[in-house]
Amino acid sequence: LQNLIRERQTAMQIAWTRKFLKYLGTFFGLAAAVLTSGAIKRKNPAVLLPILPLSFVFSYHYDMGYGTLLQRIKGKS
Repeated sequence: LQNLIRERQTAMQIAWTRKFLKYLGTFFGLAAAVLTSGAIKRKNPAVLLPILPLSFVFSYHYDMGYGTLLQRIKGKS
């Protein structure tokens, strides 16, 4: 019974991550486009710095929802 509860919780977490990834991906894409155009207009590459932490967050959530982190979690439970 505890194993079933744990599997359901993991499935809910993965489903939430996949749903959240859609919104995060949209935000990341728009932010990258706006920051890139701002860096070009201002001729200042430092404007692109917020893309770096956003890319780490996006990569983590992608890995959680669709990548190897998902397989590692399923393997442990």
